[in-house]
Amino acid sequence: MAFVPAAELKNYIGKELGHSEWVTIDQERINQFAECTGDHQFIHVDPERARHTPFGSTIAHGFLSLSLIPKLIDGLLVMPEGLKMAVNYGLDSVRFIQPVKVDSRVRLAVKIIDVTEKNPGQWLIKALCTLEIEGQQKPAYIAESLSLCFV
Repeated sequence: MAFVPAAELKNYIGKELGHSEWVTIDQERINQFAECTGDHQFIHVDPERARHTPFGSTIAHGFLSLSLIPKLIDGLLVMPEGLKMAVNYGLDSVRFIQPVKVDSRVRLAVKIIDVTEKNPGQWLIKALCTLEIEGQQKPAYIAESLSLCFV
């Protein structure tokens, strides 16, 4: 994570911040997410039944893939100097483009698309987050993620 003077945050609008490390989405992770959320739809947790679908295997829950943003964006996002804390402020939009098949590797591409001073000492950073799937042209999703930073 890079820290810059708050007055310079707007200079990062339109800048691509790079890519996260690759993460493998294995069946164990999918099953653990199903347990946490109660979403046990067969397409996620039953490899035998999922093999007979158009996907040919189990797929990660869309919300599992989305929940990786905080982990994957860490180290990429630009934050104001003097940061006391940052919180997830939500998402402005999300589009699931393509499912993440079991054992796929994914990474996050991040671009700052807006910076707003909400209140004195509170900065809202909007980042365009694209979850890329290794070997695929289309991403898993494109999301506008919001982080509220307190200095």
